[in-house]
Amino acid sequence: MDPNELERFEAVVLPHLDAAYTLARYLMRSDHDAQDVVQEAYLRALKYFGGFRGGGAAEDDGRAWLLAIVRNTAYTWHRRYRADTLATEFNEELHSESAAEEHPEAALLRTAARESLREALDRLPPEFREVIVLRELEGLSYKEISDVAGVPVGTVMSRLSRARKRLQDALCAEQQER
Repeated sequence: MDPNELERFEAVVLPHLDAAYTLARYLMRSDHDAQDVVQEAYLRALKYFGGFRGGGAAEDDGRAWLLAIVRNTAYTWHRRYRADTLATEFNEELHSESAAEEHPEAALLRTAARESLREALDRLPPEFREVIVLRELEGLSYKEISDVAGVPVGTVMSRLSRARKRLQDALCAEQQER
């Protein structure tokens, strides 16, 4: 690869590593798998960067392009390695020294709220989960989500509305159960 092209790749694509990982983490539901997907997506992005026509003044072009690659890589990975084995992950936040300094009740309530939201997100179908993550966590516009997901903007708006409603219903139902 031409050194100028490599420099352009680093300027356009590398700043979006956190966004790529966040999307992969929610699509894969596993830190380890998300890391693998992001690594594979970046390799694909590097390989096909010569065909990328954005990256001028609008750096969001690179973000949407990369997130589309991450999304497609995650779905390809799911099809290839479908053997979903349930494993309990070690949660470093719960077992670190800083967690011991917090008030136990406050930490428990925060953890419970975070876990409730994560479980509600995990129960959403993938097409709803991805639009919620892209919009609410990554702050992408409807147009950018449309580009990433490969669907019309109207579909993005519809999915986002239905996903928000399902999340709200799930969280309210859980709250009423308590």
